[in-house]
Amino acid sequence: MKKSNDSFGFLVNDIARLMKQSFYANLEHGNLTLAQSRALIFISRNEGVRQVDIADMMEIKPITLARLIDQLSDVGLVERRQDPNDRRAYRLFLTNEAAPHLEKIAEYGESLRVSALAGLSPEEEAQLMAALFKVRLNLINN
Repeated sequence: MKKSNDSFGFLVNDIARLMKQSFYANLEHGNLTLAQSRALIFISRNEGVRQVDIADMMEIKPITLARLIDQLSDVGLVERRQDPNDRRAYRLFLTNEAAPHLEKIAEYGESLRVSALAGLSPEEEAQLMAALFKVRLNLINN
């Protein structure tokens, strides 16, 4: 096997970049941008969380998220609700109209996963996932 000059960090970053490109290419046939799709996914996984906390999770500035939420709210996918404990803050919730979009995003994600892992046996896929979970845990605990 030819020795690669790619470092671990470069390889992980490059895979993430390629996956984003591929995912976005599939999304072009839909109504949402990649950023809007990411926001929907983060909200679906953390429904009811404060807007500023979603921005932190997404690693974007709160004003950037505010614009995304404005767009998603304008098309009826997300609603802001006043935080009962902080009148300056809003909590984010999905509307029923978001469900079909999340289903489509999940379909794109599954298609991408199948393409990315093509040629790996189920055992190799399980080993890869286990190794990546360990790497993530190492970095969380670092």
